[in-house]
Amino acid sequence: MDSSESYHMATSPSRFSRRGELTSSPGRDLPPFEDESEGLLGEGTLPGEEDEGDGEELIGDAMERDYRAIPELDRYEVEGLDLDEELSELSPGARAAAEDAMRRRDREQGGRLRRGLLYETPHRRSTLHLLITFLFLLTDSEDEERPARRRRLAERAAEGTGVDDEEMIESIENLEDMKGHSVREWVVMAAPRLEIYHRFKNFLRTHVDENGHNVFKEKISDMCKENKESLVVNYEDLAAREHVLAYFLPEAPTEMLKIFDEAAKEVVLAMYPKYDRIAQEIHVRICNLPLVEELRSLRQLHLNQLIRTSGVVTCCTGVLPQLGMVKYNCNKCNFILGPFFQSQNQEVKPGSCPECQSFGPFDINMELTVYQNYQRITIQESPGKIAAGRLPRSKDAILLADLVDQCKPGDEIELTGIYNNNYDGSLNMANGFPVFATVIMANHIARRDNKVAVAELTDEDIKAIVALSKDERIGERVFASVGPSIYGHEDIKRGLALALFGGEPKNPGGKHKVRGDLNVLLCGDPGTAKSQFLKYVEKVASRAVFTTGQGASAVGLTAYVQRHPVTREWTLEAGALVLADRGVCLIDEFDKMNDADRTSIHEAMEQQSISISKAGIVTSLQARCTIIAAANPIGGRYDPSLTFSENVDLTEPIVSRFDILCVVRDTVDPVQDEMLARFVVGSHIKHHPSNKEGGMAGLEEVVLPNTTDVPPIPQELLRKYIMYSKERVRPKLNQMDQDKVARIYSDLRKESMATGSIPITVRHIESMIRMAEAHARMHLRDYVVEDDVNMAIRVMLESFIDTQKFSVMKSMRKTFARYLAFRKDNNELLLFILKQLVSEQVTYQRNRYGAQQDTIEIPEKDLVDKARQISIHNLSAFYDSDAFRSNKFSHDMKKKLILQQF
Repeated sequence: MDSSESYHMATSPSRFSRRGELTSSPGRDLPPFEDESEGLLGEGTLPGEEDEGDGEELIGDAMERDYRAIPELDRYEVEGLDLDEELSELSPGARAAAEDAMRRRDREQGGRLRRGLLYETPHRRSTLHLLITFLFLLTDSEDEERPARRRRLAERAAEGTGVDDEEMIESIENLEDMKGHSVREWVVMAAPRLEIYHRFKNFLRTHVDENGHNVFKEKISDMCKENKESLVVNYEDLAAREHVLAYFLPEAPTEMLKIFDEAAKEVVLAMYPKYDRIAQEIHVRICNLPLVEELRSLRQLHLNQLIRTSGVVTCCTGVLPQLGMVKYNCNKCNFILGPFFQSQNQEVKPGSCPECQSFGPFDINMELTVYQNYQRITIQESPGKIAAGRLPRSKDAILLADLVDQCKPGDEIELTGIYNNNYDGSLNMANGFPVFATVIMANHIARRDNKVAVAELTDEDIKAIVALSKDERIGERVFASVGPSIYGHEDIKRGLALALFGGEPKNPGGKHKVRGDLNVLLCGDPGTAKSQFLKYVEKVASRAVFTTGQGASAVGLTAYVQRHPVTREWTLEAGALVLADRGVCLIDEFDKMNDADRTSIHEAMEQQSISISKAGIVTSLQARCTIIAAANPIGGRYDPSLTFSENVDLTEPIVSRFDILCVVRDTVDPVQDEMLARFVVGSHIKHHPSNKEGGMAGLEEVVLPNTTDVPPIPQELLRKYIMYSKERVRPKLNQMDQDKVARIYSDLRKESMATGSIPITVRHIESMIRMAEAHARMHLRDYVVEDDVNMAIRVMLESFIDTQKFSVMKSMRKTFARYLAFRKDNNELLLFILKQLVSEQVTYQRNRYGAQQDTIEIPEKDLVDKARQISIHNLSAFYDSDAFRSNKFSHDMKKKLILQQF
């Protein structure tokens, strides 16, 4: 035995041996105990042998008498003492120092085992003393506990109150030191969890913007005014203030968001103590996560991490109640089991009833069970981001609580959520080995529209756009920049440019909606670059969906209803027109569509909505898009001797819904054909991988006739210009010349009734207004001026005249000559007249001589007479122009002839 422990035992009265002494001398006079037989060993019992039936009464009324002073028995044990040494009395200070030194030594050498030696003393101990000793050892041996904590524990135990674990946990200053744990393991530990909780709470309370305003105080106030339960936190703000939390969040989002929600709820309740009556939970929503992942690039690496992706909502279930916290009733004893917290992956069911031990059946207690809103959506890659030849990928997302009904089919959204996996038995049956389905647990949803796209424009972009709009010839430059790789077809380029800018939708009083989008139909001979124009628009438009008439069914264009494979409920899935909402829908081979399929887009083209009434689902979807269609005439080639309606197999209702009709004829013109061939060959040379600088220089001369001496706009800048103008410019009709529009409409009605070509309806008045607004938007003007109206009338007349028979066309051009000449260069008009004279001469020579001569001679007098009719009197500038020479014309002043070489 240790000398220190011997010292303790020797210097204290031997209370432990008192009862042994009493039993060994039964003849002594004893103090008057009330019942001596219950507290002592019986007569004749040997020391160490106790009656198993009646034990000692250690705690009772007579307990204190056991510790009364009895001089005869209060002797000190002499075993282990050195009696030769003189022991002096210790002072209280020295005694405390000695005890402290002994305690420190015991801790260094393993105090628990050393104190355990006390149990091996030969003296009998009472059970009460052993219990007290054990409690002392247990409390004293917790070396890691601080004295302050022990004191608090003792105080709380004395008061009879419970101990709050969180108050007892030590704070962690260095939160990023994870001591070898993974992030997910680290953040669920008590101490780091508490530190994260306090840091995020402090962030919500103290974060200010650059103006010194408390950000979240205003956000929480706005949230509570609208009775919402979502608090949006910008990830960039969190990363700037609390970079450790911003690092942990994507790695362990489930655990971190749970802590964030609790902290946010405490902050909200501190501001509005009764708000928990309105919203039981507060959900922290994370926005502006820096990295945006494509749906196609999600892999195993992203599992259980916070991701941000974008796509178009194609399918949306109804809002269902999902079990959150479940309680069950036992049918046999009516005991209420629970609560059981439901997980997302599998249903939680009780095993047996703790009251009657039965194994069921158990019914859900409807009153005590807590539900939450649940909705499942499917998002698909945006049409413009899919590589050619690839099927669009889609992914399911689960919306809970107040995220439900935040989006509908056709919306383009940015989704922030946790990429989870869940077990799907049907996948295993199909693949033959265990496969997990993946789903995104949504945390934040942001609907994307043009505002988001415009927000991506930099200040330099906006400066360049505004500077470009101040160019006097911006209209001609935009027209020349549409489809720069396609030669000619100025009328088609003009129509497509107006359609890309679009008019202004109107909805007066929310009662009558008038569309602002322009619909364009390209019709003509094969090989005239119709499909090429559609492909160009698909690249330059901010949102475009391309489809073909043969491959598109009615439901594929509009929307279709199908059963969800998991829930077996009817769901609505969006078609091409819905996916192209606020964009462009391009339909190639429009004439190959079935009549039933073509009829389905009537409503989408005029009312810009799609009504569905199938399988009990009666709804309307938005389809606010421009439709650009390309069609071939009956028999493959356009017959100019027939009207448009006789050439194209389209009904009058659908033709009248197109604002601009562009008829393309593949006419034989040796000069134009040669220039077209030169342009195509030069274009191939220019874009050949191994082209040299020398080839580039000669090519620019070939391209010039196509661009009509106006410098084109770079395609990227044109795309930004269109995006900016559609979002920022809202042209008004205050200064529009109404009389001119009314007069042209009545003239067109009269001509259409006489010629029997396309029908002119009231829709064409709206078409002219939309084109005027588009032309004003092209110039970034706030008001429609006379130039815009004149351009709209010119485009409308060209569209109308091109659909006439060849015999009617010439007289009609003469009738509307003053409108058609608007904004046309004099040289352009004179060149058009001269080509007509050449065409007549060629026809005359073929009929007279049976062949065409190499040189065509036109009397100068004929051209002068025609020019006078359109008020052009001076032709000298025309004879010196590039357009005159590039078309292989020459002027013989002596003979007063104009010659064209073939």
